[in-house]
Amino acid sequence: KPLPVECVVRGYLAGSGWKEYQQTQSVCGEKLPAGLKLASQLPQPIFTPATKSESGHDLNITWTECRRTLSDGQAEHVRDLSLQIYAAGRDHAAQRGIIVADTKFEFGVVDGKLLLIDECLTPDSSRFWPADQYVLEQSPPSFDKQFVRDYLETLDWDKTPPAPSLPKEVIAKTSAKYVEAFERLTGERLR
Repeated sequence: KPLPVECVVRGYLAGSGWKEYQQTQSVCGEKLPAGLKLASQLPQPIFTPATKSESGHDLNITWTECRRTLSDGQAEHVRDLSLQIYAAGRDHAAQRGIIVADTKFEFGVVDGKLLLIDECLTPDSSRFWPADQYVLEQSPPSFDKQFVRDYLETLDWDKTPPAPSLPKEVIAKTSAKYVEAFERLTGERLR
């Protein structure tokens, strides 16, 4: 059974975390230092849980809300596992020239055991930046679905499903970004 909380770990300030920080100097109730900029590396990775709304968009929640939503001990367990998995993925990617700015994990319970139940550290669940193009205060180019998001932002679409069809060139460029991420992270050529 899937847990009703998505486990987001942020190592850098980007996306909805950056928007929230600009307004509150915090993300999901986690107070952050003053003066951080877009794409700032955080002093340490933070766990910023989220939940799905009726419309399907993620809603950031506080640690207190996360603990109320999950059973005793589950919140701490998924937080700790999320931070550990993020750190391992971040370190692996860094050796290959990729920054893992943030990522999302989903967990579930089967026969009383907590399991990672969805993709892990992919371009669909993570924000990957090429380390050699990272510049503070700029949204770096990415190897993830941000390219599609940016395209959709140019349309007159209210984000109500279904999403508009994507042009062939957007699909091709997104596919190329995913392939490049795979090849950099694994050191293998996609055949």
